[in-house]
Amino acid sequence: MPVWDQFISETDRAVYALSGYGARGGFGQRPAVIVVDVNYAFTGDRDEPITESVKKWRNSCGHVGWRAIPPTQALLRSARAARVPVFFTTLVDWRADRFDMGGFAYKSVRSGEDLSEPVPGIDGNDIVREIAPEPHEFLIRKHKASPFHGTPLLGYLIELGVDTLIVTGTTTSGCVRATVVDGFQFNFHVSVVEECCFDRFESSHAISLFDMNAKYADVVPLAETTAYLDTLERGLYDAKIAFPRTTV
Repeated sequence: MPVWDQFISETDRAVYALSGYGARGGFGQRPAVIVVDVNYAFTGDRDEPITESVKKWRNSCGHVGWRAIPPTQALLRSARAARVPVFFTTLVDWRADRFDMGGFAYKSVRSGEDLSEPVPGIDGNDIVREIAPEPHEFLIRKHKASPFHGTPLLGYLIELGVDTLIVTGTTTSGCVRATVVDGFQFNFHVSVVEECCFDRFESSHAISLFDMNAKYADVVPLAETTAYLDTLERGLYDAKIAFPRTTV
């Protein structure tokens, strides 16, 4: 049963069935994986209830963030074995005066808090250690929700000849959705790996997956995604990326 079923009314189900939305777009031939903002600011420094974690890390999603780490590790193992490009995103380090936060500064009464080290020794913008980028992978630092906004991401994807985006990360209703919508607008095939996405709000997570699956992406299980990666011809990107000799 899809995670969004409990939130969908009977009228919505009828309209969904009649409108033609939710068709499968499918995978293309040249994928890239985008892991959106799985950093300590969004997971907290440890696996604990969100009501505790958010006291230290105002953007934390708590337990659901840590629950997504093992499936994300599994996805990365498959992507690395298939020798496809992996992009990680995280936010920039804001100016001291917060001028460059833009709209992010308007929508939280805690936006002035320093997320660099609410816990000593842990920078909120660092990718969680368990899924840290490998040297040949890409880290995109962004000012806005979508990593396509004001970054070199689109140019990199074009240079690599990517036609398919496999999107994971957080938050499902925020930066993941923004990434998916922008990828859709650039005519990529877009898939969202359900087990690898998370949000601080259960309802937002479910409804955002429903909405993306209806109009902008295929919401797919991890097993289907790794099976697809396993079918790929090896070496698609070897002329552009210095992959290690052995990836596991």
